[in-house]
Amino acid sequence: MTARRRVGILGGTFDPIHCGHLDAGTAALAALDLQELLVLPSNIPPHRPQPVASGYHRFAMVALAISGRRGWRALDLELRDDGRSYTSDTLQRLHDLGFHAQELFFVVGADAFLEIATWKNYPEVLNLAHFAVVSRRGVPIGDLPARLPALAERMRAIAPTAGRPKDRPLHESGVGHAVQGVPEASDPIRMHETVIFLIDATTADVSATAIRVARAHRESIAGMVPSAVCQHIEQHALYQDVTAAAEAGGG
Repeated sequence: MTARRRVGILGGTFDPIHCGHLDAGTAALAALDLQELLVLPSNIPPHRPQPVASGYHRFAMVALAISGRRGWRALDLELRDDGRSYTSDTLQRLHDLGFHAQELFFVVGADAFLEIATWKNYPEVLNLAHFAVVSRRGVPIGDLPARLPALAERMRAIAPTAGRPKDRPLHESGVGHAVQGVPEASDPIRMHETVIFLIDATTADVSATAIRVARAHRESIAGMVPSAVCQHIEQHALYQDVTAAAEAGGG
């Protein structure tokens, strides 16, 4: 039988993409042995105002941020649409392109995942891909089973630092990281099911809002974004409006 692909999906407004996004993607790649990570800037996010930077600039910054990262690929799938970007629609489009739900791993921060019940087509969206939920400052993954009790049975804990032989499937790997009340990823998983993987990882404590506000006040953003992204922001004089920088929101 042909082995399934293992493709991660990292979506977001990326206004701008920052080190926290990159840390989350890196953690998911390591924890789940992903072969590829697709980074998809959204057109207009459903729960946030219009992005400050254009789709052109946000895609350019994503491309610059992931340049040289093996397996990372920028994809403009959501930017091609005129309306709001919804995860369920994007996952369905990937299915139409030939991907199976078992092959897709949607990477999301624990803070954003707490709002999953407000997402379009919930709870059906959880059947369109595995979800890889990465801890964020203030939202440890150990809190998720209690805060989302209806989804606790679907959750599996996994540690990004634990290696696994390439020829062993995830459900046989034994790389689970103990989280109270959550089965480890080594527990058997029926192959027709999608799973919510909980990844305990350290990610940069930075937000797109903080970056835009810093720029608007002419403060340094060094270390918050990759140097190439910082250079692009400076060259194109992005995020200089104080009001817009604060109101746009974003992680």
